[in-house]
Amino acid sequence: MKKILETPRLILREMTDDDFPALKKIISDPDTMKYYPQPYDDAGVNKWINWCKASYAKRGFGLWAVVLKETGEMIGDCGVSMQCIDDEDKPEIGYHLRKDYHRQGIGKEMTQAVKDYFFTHFDYDEVYSYMNVENVPSYKTAEANGMSFRHFYVTKTGERCRIYSITREEWKKLENK
Repeated sequence: MKKILETPRLILREMTDDDFPALKKIISDPDTMKYYPQPYDDAGVNKWINWCKASYAKRGFGLWAVVLKETGEMIGDCGVSMQCIDDEDKPEIGYHLRKDYHRQGIGKEMTQAVKDYFFTHFDYDEVYSYMNVENVPSYKTAEANGMSFRHFYVTKTGERCRIYSITREEWKKLENK
């Protein structure tokens, strides 16, 4: 397991096959996956882990396992993946957090750390977050992460989404405050 970064409460590391049971608790939960077409079954969880590992190999980044320092327990995933936004592949900060850890500031803590890591380790001028228009907690997390609302976007499947982003220049200005 390769450790990527640390925050005061969390360690983010590459995901492994051993993360299956913990990840299943998260992405198979109907409440957590409310804005997805459906929760993931066992095959979907395995496919998710393999997709993450393939992204690490291809790009050097992906969604990483989020582990509580205090207990060593995996409670979510967070990182950057390439997503189709405005009909182009763009780097997007995404995450999933086990529902018993919602509303504790963990989403903000991990997404800010990922944003900073991404801009200091990769040569992209902008990073995005997008979410279903009804997913208020996700867009509040994007705003807390220094991102600005850019526009609405309708995906190829007809889902109406909010697009947020922060440019490298905007990030540098935030870092200099």
